[in-house]
Amino acid sequence: MILVTGATGNIGSALLRQLHTSGATPVRGLTRDAARASFPDGVEAVEGDLARPASLKPALDGVRSLFLLPGMGPDADVLRAARQAGVRHVVLVSSMAVATHPHVPAVAENLAAERLLRDSGMSWTILRPTQFASNALWWAASIREHRSIRVPYADIGLPTVHPADIAVVARAALTGPGHRGRTYALTGPARITPRQQARAIGTALGQEVSVEEIGREEAHRQMAPFMGDRTAHAVLDLMGGDVNDELLRVHDTVRYVTGSPARSFRQWAAENAAAFR
Repeated sequence: MILVTGATGNIGSALLRQLHTSGATPVRGLTRDAARASFPDGVEAVEGDLARPASLKPALDGVRSLFLLPGMGPDADVLRAARQAGVRHVVLVSSMAVATHPHVPAVAENLAAERLLRDSGMSWTILRPTQFASNALWWAASIREHRSIRVPYADIGLPTVHPADIAVVARAALTGPGHRGRTYALTGPARITPRQQARAIGTALGQEVSVEEIGREEAHRQMAPFMGDRTAHAVLDLMGGDVNDELLRVHDTVRYVTGSPARSFRQWAAENAAAFR
């Protein structure tokens, strides 16, 4: 039995579909409200809340592999509950920033979760994705209303990763041999700038999306009210304010693990065009 946390999110929902399609093992999706869950037929919806590890006992019953998003609750207690329930292998979604920007305060939680998992006594696989293609959904309202975006670092390209590729590597790690004790850096197939992302979204819509570059201070003023000051600065660093060779590096991990190339941002934009209409 595999338990998928974050089962309604960008990665978790794709992972549930892939695991269900493969039919390799029974699958559960963790949700706070099973009655409202919309999972594929045959996927068991189980209630539980990572913020309340005691609530996870029924969900973990019989589970041998766990897909875990950190920071949704007390990670030490969640991992302890998993081990006590008999979980043998955990696939953890961390962040590329652990390698590229370990000094950033917001990255400390990911690094701590990795260490807790390595010390847990369970086998592990750690995924370190770079910036998600789905982060472009931050622009959805502006594109719907104005067919334009205002962004910092408009011409700095990062190897943005499609969430479905994170899911496909997670599926391989959960169901196949050879992935235990491995840490995988996950990126898309090429660097892409915000200006190029806007062009790809415009192509998917059949309409031009214009780009206005703004300065870091203005971007911070917009982000800080809902992210907090430190997190906004960290996100801006990772968006292009503090680039380094490792942040810019394209990894071929998706092809190495799955045998298929990573999906492009253009593909993500075509699949999600409705969000911008």
